[in-house]
Amino acid sequence: MALISVAEALARVLDGVVPLPAETVALADGHRRALAADVAALRTQPPAAVSAMDGYAARAADVAHPPARLQVIGEVAAGRPFDGTVGPGEAARIFTGGVLPAGADTVVIQERTKRDGTCLIVTASSAVGRNVRAAGLDFAQGDVLLRAGRRLSDRDLALAAAMNHPTLPLRRAPRVALLATGDELVAPGVLPGPGQIVYSNGFGLAALARAEGAQVVDLGIVPDRIDATVRAIDRAAQQRVDVLVTTGGASVGDYDLVQPSLAARGMTLSFWKVALRPGRPMMHGALGPMRVLGLPGNPVSAYVCGFLFLVPLLRRLLGLADAEVPTEMATLGRALPGNDERADYLRASLARAPDGSLVATPFEVQDSSMVALLAEADCLLIREPHAPAVPAGSSCTIVKFDR
Repeated sequence: MALISVAEALARVLDGVVPLPAETVALADGHRRALAADVAALRTQPPAAVSAMDGYAARAADVAHPPARLQVIGEVAAGRPFDGTVGPGEAARIFTGGVLPAGADTVVIQERTKRDGTCLIVTASSAVGRNVRAAGLDFAQGDVLLRAGRRLSDRDLALAAAMNHPTLPLRRAPRVALLATGDELVAPGVLPGPGQIVYSNGFGLAALARAEGAQVVDLGIVPDRIDATVRAIDRAAQQRVDVLVTTGGASVGDYDLVQPSLAARGMTLSFWKVALRPGRPMMHGALGPMRVLGLPGNPVSAYVCGFLFLVPLLRRLLGLADAEVPTEMATLGRALPGNDERADYLRASLARAPDGSLVATPFEVQDSSMVALLAEADCLLIREPHAPAVPAGSSCTIVKFDR
């Protein structure tokens, strides 16, 4: 297959993807989950006019010309309404959150009053509605305040609770299986033998997937054998995962066995090889309902491909309004040479210029094996294929990493 552009590859990854089914989830478990339907308020907030201050509920007409002398006829606290009516020349002691009693239309703050038994002297006027939160000030019953396709923040959960929802309709969490291939890989904590390396790809990719709301199934490391790889693929299918992510073995060497192993199980290949640096030998296909992303083995390539393709795929499965990783503009921190036929995604640091604008400075070395620079990077700086040489100070496009 010929090289395809990053945009075309992403379009194919997202083509035909529909949101996962909805499920009812307890409100307390909804953080960072995606709403499957609009959510309307089940109540009006506040349900009645309430006091915004500690003071006295009165009639504005009675305190229009201070000093005014009023008779205190009762008390109102939050959760303890006053059953009587405030008539002419009367007032009721009220505390913040207390329901404004019938007849009253203002709250005089206590600092502007003097009290002697049941006699109240009001020393300043208070207009109609002053220090009163009107019924429905926050929202009214039936108001749609949370829309389908929204990822719920901590503030959204507080709102849903105030709307009186104990549960929410949320998208089922995508299930992602991670499979590493390679005779050379050993788990962290194992002393590598000659020619072996410590496996790191899965830990970054798993965290990336979980941050998007996915559940992760770790299929472990399999040796460079088709039978072992096929068995691992079968385990993913048996566990009914939505996305299988493989790392390593995606190229065409004698030990690159992921593609023939998937083909042996009937995978429909969508593409293989993207005009992308790092990440050229990336593969995408479908094995029944399971979508497959075959990522390169080099750690930076694997993570960048996961960031650019797995994240949008998971967001589309969750039905989020914005699936693609957003780009923004910055100022280039150092000069760059012309580019070749592949799009470059350069690891870069971010700083603020004196005027507050972002300055993105790509690292001098961009080798796809260097995990330390990946961890240090704040963003990826995008250079389109065949981009000309540019000086420092030019505009550039970046995608930020989540810090």
